[in-house]
Amino acid sequence: MLVNEIFYSLQGEGVHMGKASIFIRLSRCNLRCSFCDTEFDSGVEMTLEEIRDAIAVYPGRRIIWTGGEPTLQLTDEVVAYVKALGYYQSIETNGTRRPPRGLDYITCSPKREAMRLLHQNFPQGVGEFRFPIGRDIDLPPAISDLPPAGAYLVSPIFVGETQNDVDREAVELCVKYVLEHPEWQLSLQMHKLIHIP
Repeated sequence: MLVNEIFYSLQGEGVHMGKASIFIRLSRCNLRCSFCDTEFDSGVEMTLEEIRDAIAVYPGRRIIWTGGEPTLQLTDEVVAYVKALGYYQSIETNGTRRPPRGLDYITCSPKREAMRLLHQNFPQGVGEFRFPIGRDIDLPPAISDLPPAGAYLVSPIFVGETQNDVDREAVELCVKYVLEHPEWQLSLQMHKLIHIP
């Protein structure tokens, strides 16, 4: 697998915010979102055994497959191999591709290109939908138009040269949306606010 980085930190957003997690960031993405805060083009080829050894040094047992777009590389076989090692596995995906079987939790942050594919790619639903929100980004559709999820979240994008500055307009859009649609929830990128990886 082409791996951009592996690191241990706290989950910075969503339902599991604050939980110790091993992040395995896979290289490559099939989208180029203007607000993306991740360098995912470079990477190092790693075998599953090398990944196993790299994550074994951390005390946490929660893995988050992220990217880029992890479904470009993550397979049923990889998920089964890591599950046999005793890890709880989540994925963060843009929704354009069906995820592999065997994952414990799916976070889908759908982009415009994914909207027509969501019911096809997630027939059983997801753990959470987390929509990035900004002045030039569409607001989410009605929940009735989405596959089932345990939580529906809106997350204001960050801006600036390093994508680490709060976009006040995006925050206001999210707060207004949640107040008008109380079945939704606000999700802030805590890791950017407290400056951790």
